[in-house]
Amino acid sequence: MPTHPKFTSHDDYIAAAHPQAQPILRQIGGIVEARVPQAVPCISYNMPAFKLARTFFYFAGFKKHIGIYPPVPDDLRLISELAPFRNAKGNLAFPYGAVFPLDLIGRVATALASQYRTK
Repeated sequence: MPTHPKFTSHDDYIAAAHPQAQPILRQIGGIVEARVPQAVPCISYNMPAFKLARTFFYFAGFKKHIGIYPPVPDDLRLISELAPFRNAKGNLAFPYGAVFPLDLIGRVATALASQYRTK
């Protein structure tokens, strides 16, 4: 059974991602850094992530989409706007070929950072 590489940085992960995913993953990392400047980039569950007191935002490239985790549970307006991208568990999946709503993703990062600060 093949093993997946163990990533140590966002750059390592993005360099190993499918070429189609790489620029999108860089944009997502950039929007999170812009919206939550005190967040620290890290790798968690072998995915790029950001943490404050704890990890609050994960993102990853897959065969057909970019995923963002965990779900936003508290902001009903934002949850409504995210409906086209939410899967059954509430996680977000943005298919390749679609326009990536970076502003919306930035709002997700801000909401999750705020939520995880208060827990």
